[in-house]
Amino acid sequence: MPGLTAPSDYSREPPRHPSLKINSKCAGNRRTAMSKTRKVKGVGWDVAAIGNAVWGGAKLTDVLELIGVPKLTSVTPLGGKHIEFVSIDKCKEEHGGPYKASIPLSQATNPVADVLLAYEMNGEPLNRDHGYPLRVIVPGVIGARSVKWLDSINIIAEECQGFFMQKDYKMFPPSVDWENINWSTRNPQMDFPVQSAICSLEDINFVKHEKITIKGYAVSGGGRGIERVDVSIDGGKTWVEASRYQKPGIPYNAGDSCSDKWAWVFFQAEAEVPQSAEIVAKAVDIAANVQPENVEVIWNLRGILNTSWHRVHVRIGHSNM
Repeated sequence: MPGLTAPSDYSREPPRHPSLKINSKCAGNRRTAMSKTRKVKGVGWDVAAIGNAVWGGAKLTDVLELIGVPKLTSVTPLGGKHIEFVSIDKCKEEHGGPYKASIPLSQATNPVADVLLAYEMNGEPLNRDHGYPLRVIVPGVIGARSVKWLDSINIIAEECQGFFMQKDYKMFPPSVDWENINWSTRNPQMDFPVQSAICSLEDINFVKHEKITIKGYAVSGGGRGIERVDVSIDGGKTWVEASRYQKPGIPYNAGDSCSDKWAWVFFQAEAEVPQSAEIVAKAVDIAANVQPENVEVIWNLRGILNTSWHRVHVRIGHSNM
């Protein structure tokens, strides 16, 4: 692989083939709802710009160790501090050059971070859409850093200067617009914040019965587990705690070693709703991070990381449509 060269005398065994259940999340998930507050730039995703799969491949830590970069390395003798992933995919934002992104070397060489060079997905070889023949999976980080169709991996001194690292996917305050933006004032977004969404009901949903089941997903970045998910049927005035699970019938515990720390968590709650109700979900992770109540306080011009309380409105009866 260009950019990585093994020492001529190495005699260690090749990297193992782990399979890890990992959630992948676009930073623009729920962008559509954010654009209702004020227009944003980007694809209008609802709650489904997210997925979960079992990825198979080689751990990046093992590959780097084969070429002489030990585990838990923050800087190489030659000053390398970042790992850059370069795709064969060319894009207009790079003026016809390749898509690329980077992560800190300390993360790439940390076995606990589980960064994977993946060539399988759900027990099958990667297909073309998902990055065949090789892609990187960076768990707990926005999807823009998990580069598909890998061409090369480079050890570099400075953070990748690619467009999608330096002039996109950065979190700006609501006061910044396209007239006064200064990309250099913000770091590239890496970990994604705690998030949850209701999936069993759509907004403006008519239900036949007062008793309903509320289901959805919750997830947090950086390997942080989900401590609880709260559900309200009165717009957030009162709450009940939902049950959580990753495998049907097995209660989820964020501190359990059997839990998949990089995977999403499902939640479920039963409720009796009045004639009209605003149903809300919010998640709390193990670091006590909680979703903000309103989208207005996290609005940003690129519409990324809408992690505000997820709300759907339901009515008893039948739609006239």
